[in-house]
Amino acid sequence: MSTNVKDMSNTSLDSARMPRHIAIIMDGNGRWAKARGLERSAGHVEGVKTVRRITEEASRLGIGYLTLYTFSTENWNRPKEEVDALMTLIVSAIERETPDLIKNNVRLTAIGDIARMPHHASERLQRCIADTAHCTGLTLVLALSYSSRWEIIEAVRNIAAKVAEGKLEPASIDENVFASELSTAGIPDPDLLIRTGGDMRISNFLLYQIAYTELSITNTYWPDYNEENFRADIAGYQRRQRRFGLTGEQVESSS
Repeated sequence: MSTNVKDMSNTSLDSARMPRHIAIIMDGNGRWAKARGLERSAGHVEGVKTVRRITEEASRLGIGYLTLYTFSTENWNRPKEEVDALMTLIVSAIERETPDLIKNNVRLTAIGDIARMPHHASERLQRCIADTAHCTGLTLVLALSYSSRWEIIEAVRNIAAKVAEGKLEPASIDENVFASELSTAGIPDPDLLIRTGGDMRISNFLLYQIAYTELSITNTYWPDYNEENFRADIAGYQRRQRRFGLTGEQVESSS
């Protein structure tokens, strides 16, 4: 049975058709700061506030998984001062928000080449992940030191090693076997991918997992993205027909 969920903006959502998993490319922090004559770091600080708002809204709406593209492997190529500041900001924000995550029953996890992070940062991150491991509501997935090409290559290496060891027959390799070797193993593919900042690209994010994900691109910079924007993107998703290669008539006849 479908029920409508409304907020002060009167954005009506069908609770029975909520995306189970939403992924977000949080872009535009630097441009937001530049437009205001501020240092790029100010945009990142403001972006953390948006993370909190959107995480709380996703939890309130009953979204199962929220994956945030927090730091890509390509970001390691940025100026060292910015990278160091980002690492400090990310981990400090996670530690600061952990009590509220627990209060809101949000479980934290991370995907990516975490071993590449500074030891003090990865150690603090793992502590926060352990502290929320008992939570059963929204799963907040942080993509840290992540790139999809890295993830796919790692999966291929793992599968090749199992074949070489005689633990896996090449003929038995299918989509399920491959997906089980990705860092997102156990996490459903995203239903909706949101990108803020207006750029029309995927930026090496969840390339395998988004084969049939619905896309929503907004010109709004991440620091300005709010709950109403989030709900509007979900409402747009709910108006679409997801066909997965079928015709519209086939989808309608099976519903």
